[in-house]
Amino acid sequence: MQIRIGDTFDPRVIALLDHHVTAARAQTAPGSAHALDLAGLRASDVAFWTGWDGETLVATGALKTLSAIHGEVKSMHTLQTTRRRGFGGEMLRHIIAEARTRSLKRLSLETGSWDYFKPAHALYQAHGFVLCGPFEGYAEDPNSLFLTLDLNR
Repeated sequence: MQIRIGDTFDPRVIALLDHHVTAARAQTAPGSAHALDLAGLRASDVAFWTGWDGETLVATGALKTLSAIHGEVKSMHTLQTTRRRGFGGEMLRHIIAEARTRSLKRLSLETGSWDYFKPAHALYQAHGFVLCGPFEGYAEDPNSLFLTLDLNR
């Protein structure tokens, strides 16, 4: 997979992100979905990448800077037809490496707690993320799972 800086004006990227946000919201209780929309991905505190298998867009991922030492994984999504081929893990490793390059000490994320999100839980935990409490404005929510990774390890 080739990882590139994400173009939020590319129709292929817009279509995959629209699917990601729509699916996440459909699988989450109202008020508990926190996926970034296109405007959120264009914010100055967000770095966004896309993953390509040839000319096929297969993955997205973003890093939101929360502070000088803390970042958040956002917009992790893999094209349904290409799942279980390692693209999600490759994107996550890229985000972790970028966080380290930026001298962040902690990387956190919020994802859904429902069964639909279990593959994501497994991916994050396989890369060293552990359960934590809400962070950076999130509130305790039974529909959310909060995970963090200590980048000093």
